[in-house]
Amino acid sequence: MLKTLAFTLTLAIAAPALASPLTLTDVPKAAGPKVSLFNGKDLKDWSAWLGYADPALTYKRPPVAPIGATAQSAEIFKVVQEDGRSALYVNGKIWGSLVHKGDFKDYHLRLQYKWGKGRWAPRETQAPNNGLLYHSHGAPGVVWGTWSQAVEFEIMTGSIGMVVPVGEAISVVTNAIDDPSLIKPNLRYAPTGRVVTAKGGTADWNVEAYSDAEKPAGEWNTLDLYVLGDRAVHVVNGVPVLEVRDLKAGGQPLTHGAIQLQSEGTETFFREIVLEPITALPKVK
Repeated sequence: MLKTLAFTLTLAIAAPALASPLTLTDVPKAAGPKVSLFNGKDLKDWSAWLGYADPALTYKRPPVAPIGATAQSAEIFKVVQEDGRSALYVNGKIWGSLVHKGDFKDYHLRLQYKWGKGRWAPRETQAPNNGLLYHSHGAPGVVWGTWSQAVEFEIMTGSIGMVVPVGEAISVVTNAIDDPSLIKPNLRYAPTGRVVTAKGGTADWNVEAYSDAEKPAGEWNTLDLYVLGDRAVHVVNGVPVLEVRDLKAGGQPLTHGAIQLQSEGTETFFREIVLEPITALPKVK
């Protein structure tokens, strides 16, 4: 998810040459049975919410109401066949959220995504954009009339795995370095960087991923999200790109919540959305 007028800029800026890709070690074994969040048939386990009919109003606090939870959401979120298999299709033309009805903590979530061809205003010329939001909670549409409060694992070309606190009450802590190639706050995750706090609704609204591990357009990508308590690790196609800790909502530890998928201007396909419990986080080196 993108915030403020600065988001009209294209963020698909190549990452600077860091020392080397990070590696993931000590990957935890499942502590229980897997749970599939997408049954491949329908979206009965999910709740949809649509933002404004004109997505360009999203960050302007307009004096009009969002569309909300209506049958119109079936045009934006639905089950389709893609590459011979069932996929969850997100249209992107109207911005909104699809929230799973479960409440989860201490898990490893894996999903695959692929970009479709559709690009819609006001982002039709910008980087393809969507988002995997976790620890989602509270009223639908409370954030910019469009999303629930959450921590975001960004899905945007050039920034896959970036962290964005979604909502003014949400904050996260990580380590980062200054990177002038990025838009403000010019922060990129680095394990040996200084301690920084990103908070929704402030100038420090995000921390960029360490590196760009996305596959070429048209290919399926695999995202792994490891969450334990108020800590998380973001992994893209097997490459760790970010760690966060001290996740908070309203100053209190944020340790559980729902899984939320965004609609934000780009056709996107999702499949194999599977969650399994864990009792430890992998290590990033």
